[in-house]
Amino acid sequence: MSATTSPEPVVSAAAERRGGRRSLGLMLLLTAVGAVLVLTAVGRTWAEGHLPAKMEVSVTGSAISGLPGGLTLAVMAAAVAVFAVRGLGRIVVGVLAALAGAGVALAAALGASDTSALDAEAARKLALVSAQAELPSHTAWPWVAVAGGVLLALAGLLTVRSGRDWPAMGARYEAPAGRSQAGRKQAKPAGTPAELWQALDRGEDPTD
Repeated sequence: MSATTSPEPVVSAAAERRGGRRSLGLMLLLTAVGAVLVLTAVGRTWAEGHLPAKMEVSVTGSAISGLPGGLTLAVMAAAVAVFAVRGLGRIVVGVLAALAGAGVALAAALGASDTSALDAEAARKLALVSAQAELPSHTAWPWVAVAGGVLLALAGLLTVRSGRDWPAMGARYEAPAGRSQAGRKQAKPAGTPAELWQALDRGEDPTD
């Protein structure tokens, strides 16, 4: 009578891999959506006002603060870096991404009521150092950037929580010495979170 191998460990391992891929895909989705929101918002008008002679003045989010856009690029780089590290390294990357996302939200919230950039633009247009915009108003775009920053922070927190369960960089990224140069070129990983998410959406595993 021969002993049979229980399929339970195999099923458990497969379920764990699927759970890891789902959380990885969610992290990439949060990063991609958050980045789109922030980078779109910082290019739009955040504040506007009036000048004498019925002139108008306005400034974009990037003119008010360069932090939201810069920190967003850092979070996108962190999302890609997840595939190059494992273990404690992923936790560190996740913490940095969460802090950067929180920084995006904070900088955008502060910029929602800022008028200094608007006054500086008014002074430039009128060639008067002391010029100020009259009846300043703000749009909703800073709060769109805040929402994007929150999503980026959540992506970082998800990396901290579940990053250890995500599959490590696959063998196709660690090419053996005998692999041809053409093979290595074909094995090049996707370079952005959006491309990685699209691969997962197609049912492909970008880490194999």
